[in-house]
Amino acid sequence: MEFEFSHHALEESKKRGIPLELVEAVLANPQQVFKQNEAITVYQSQVTFDNGKKYLIRIFMNTMVDPKKIVTLYRTSQIKRYWRVE
Repeated sequence: MEFEFSHHALEESKKRGIPLELVEAVLANPQQVFKQNEAITVYQSQVTFDNGKKYLIRIFMNTMVDPKKIVTLYRTSQIKRYWRVE
């Protein structure tokens, strides 16, 4: 998938300690993908960080532009809040 990072997404990645390689890995093989609205698709996966804690990585991508653009991203420990049970 071809995509680019918004300036905001790059800042958030750095601020929140989420390596760009991890973002690319989640996008290459996400555990869940769903539409937030017409333009934004959410890609998310549960990841265990070096501290041994499991976090949910959430990546919000605008799929209506070419190339697709990561608008924002973050990690959260509130997995149950955002995980979609099918």
